[in-house]
Amino acid sequence: MLVEGFLFSSTAAKVKISLHSVLKASISVTAVLISAGALLGKANPIQLIWMAMVEVAAFSTSRWINVKFLKVEEHTSLMHVHIFGTYFGLAVSWWLYHSSLSERVEKEKSNPISDLFSMLGTLFLWMFWPSFNSVLIVDLKEKRNAICNTYYAIAVSAVAAFALSSLSSRNGKIRMIHIHHAALAGGVALGFSAPIIPHPCIAMILGLLASMVAVLGSHCLQTYLNSVLKIHDTCGVHYTFGLPGLLGAIVHVILFIIIKRASLSSLGYLALIEVGSFMLTTAIGLGTGFITGFILNFKLWKTLPASKYFDDQAFWEFPHLAYGF
Repeated sequence: MLVEGFLFSSTAAKVKISLHSVLKASISVTAVLISAGALLGKANPIQLIWMAMVEVAAFSTSRWINVKFLKVEEHTSLMHVHIFGTYFGLAVSWWLYHSSLSERVEKEKSNPISDLFSMLGTLFLWMFWPSFNSVLIVDLKEKRNAICNTYYAIAVSAVAAFALSSLSSRNGKIRMIHIHHAALAGGVALGFSAPIIPHPCIAMILGLLASMVAVLGSHCLQTYLNSVLKIHDTCGVHYTFGLPGLLGAIVHVILFIIIKRASLSSLGYLALIEVGSFMLTTAIGLGTGFITGFILNFKLWKTLPASKYFDDQAFWEFPHLAYGF
């Protein structure tokens, strides 16, 4: 709220506090939650706090450039949070990568209890998504469209998640990790276009495509691409938020061109602005994440050795593991 106030407030030396500013802050901080998903188990609490401070300032600056100079709508600029958070986190994760991570995969694996709690969290997010995509829209008709279209998209992405998970598994069983990722991907992809999609079928197709990206991404990226790029994505944020977010941004540009085709004189310029805004957001996210990851590698932060990655005992006390218990 402070960073937003300093950048966007027209009154010198004063930050305006309102429900609107609280909502914008709540959406903006999602970038930190997404980025942290790429680093869990590899960064200590001090590193995460420093990363959060830098990322909030960087995302707000990115939004300020988009709104102030590129004249992007506020709702659209806030929906960039998925893209920014993903690529900021992946850039930081690149610096914390160690070749020995592949040997410690056992410590990352989920179990039935963690799967159950994760599924409860996924369910809450699933119910929350229509509000997330519509809360800052002022026009009542567009707000209603955003709520309905988001519901159609996440409903299809959730159903498709179960079908695609079963189809992509060798034994035909459903994998909970696929459901976690794909059930939410539809809401991410629809964030940009939710208020302007004219027909439910478009939202449903977008939800299906986002679900496919999430399930297939967990197979291809995690298995092949991440090891080549030396990126270890703990929670799979790349194919849960990043790729569905980019898909949504591209679809938004296409729909924008179709809807604005009447004003042919400025159509090309406006389309380039829309493309430039999400490309600029991605570039700022990668750039600031790269610099932040470089700083987090300093000995000052007491970086965890790779041998301690994914060990809860590094930061938490477990009475049942204490000597003589």
